[in-house]
Amino acid sequence: MAPRFLTTLIPRREQRKDERPLLEAMATITWTQWALLMSGWLAWTCDAVDFFSVSLSVTRLTVQFHRPTHDITTAITLTLLLRSAGAVIFGIISDRFGRKWPLVINLFLVAILELGSGFVQTYEQFLGVRSLFGIGMGGIWGLAAATGLENLPVETRGLASGFLQQGYAVGYLIAAVINLYLVPEVSQSWRALFWTASGMSAFAGILRMVLPESEIFLRAKAVRAAKGATSKNATKIFVHETKEMLKKHWLLCIYAVLLMTGFNFLSHGSQDLYPTYLQSSKGFTAHNATVATIIGNCGAIAGGVIAGFVSQYIGRRLTIIIFVLLIAVFIPLWILPSSFGALAAGAFCIQFGVQGAWGVIPIQLAEISPPAFRATFPGVAYQLGNMVSSASAQIEATGGDNLKTTLAGTNEVVPDYAKVQGILIGVVAAFVLFITIIGPENYGSHFEKAKTAIEEGGGRDEMAEDFQERGDTSETSSSNVRPGSIRVED
Repeated sequence: MAPRFLTTLIPRREQRKDERPLLEAMATITWTQWALLMSGWLAWTCDAVDFFSVSLSVTRLTVQFHRPTHDITTAITLTLLLRSAGAVIFGIISDRFGRKWPLVINLFLVAILELGSGFVQTYEQFLGVRSLFGIGMGGIWGLAAATGLENLPVETRGLASGFLQQGYAVGYLIAAVINLYLVPEVSQSWRALFWTASGMSAFAGILRMVLPESEIFLRAKAVRAAKGATSKNATKIFVHETKEMLKKHWLLCIYAVLLMTGFNFLSHGSQDLYPTYLQSSKGFTAHNATVATIIGNCGAIAGGVIAGFVSQYIGRRLTIIIFVLLIAVFIPLWILPSSFGALAAGAFCIQFGVQGAWGVIPIQLAEISPPAFRATFPGVAYQLGNMVSSASAQIEATGGDNLKTTLAGTNEVVPDYAKVQGILIGVVAAFVLFITIIGPENYGSHFEKAKTAIEEGGGRDEMAEDFQERGDTSETSSSNVRPGSIRVED
């Protein structure tokens, strides 16, 4: 008999029997739900612009601070290391107090720190500000995903997941366009990119400020008010339910971190030093390297949206597996050519696979998460994976220092980033395949029907009382919330 993790790769027919057609489900989405989805997408887009400001400015920063590439990438590493702290802080606040104001505060904090990054005068100041920025950045993804997805109809969440996640690629693309057309034209050079990114984050915060709180938390607040519950009692309940969740789902927590470690190595290993790779190892100008980056991000956007849509029909894990296999197929096209056209095509194809697989992650994590902790659990898992993979840029920079090649058509010895990135991405893709195949899937979970973390029973995945009263027990029972291939006997 086949193992359970193989037999559950494709959703069973009964899991989809009550689903409406996609267009019919989309027609039921309200303007508020659309606005919340766009708000989450914009928050994640702005976060990506802020983050990739460093990756796109590495060459200019080495000149500004008189430091080698390896030292500049330390800023990327520190940002990634401290994102997990932000995920814990803002995730807990969001699951305790609601989605709206934690995300607003988070976006304004990121805007302030990004603005400060553009004013630093020394390398040490730059490292300090980017470290603090990592804490702010760490909270965005979990809050943005929860804001965007939890109020939508179940049938639309796969497509919405792909769309939401590709805010990351759109942000990278926007940063690349600013770097291409604005930065060379102004005397402030790289600083202009950071200041522009800061303004975008502030705008995203203002937009979220004018939108309402999530319906899930409005419902929970109404239930608590009807019972006469106080804020002190809510905090006590939250702490108790957090302990219950960890007791019940500790193995799932470990799995989610391992999954996100692989995924973060996949994205950062293929993106953070990509412009530097093209300029140093392939002899591209900064302009052509940026154009190739833009082309790659077009592939990322296409891959993410398509994968999210496909996952609604063939399941989350099988979609991830297919797109990771595409990555492996296109690694040679990504690293072997020397011409702009071929390398740009390789970038498009690789990012189509990388961000295609990533496009499923928001909904996959949301569905396997303990439903009362949809901001904390995915956000912390994501950022702990980021922390483990934070050295990816430095690994590649160090590999380039030790592996050398000659620039095509010359005798100039340069770092062989192509070989380094090819090896790293190949190994990581194999790991992601393995961890995805053996992992859980909770396709079509109605997590919106579960209690929140400030309601008794939330840590045990119990259903909200209004759904219990209607006799709607089939979708969010404890057995349905716990993923099938990772079980811990209580």
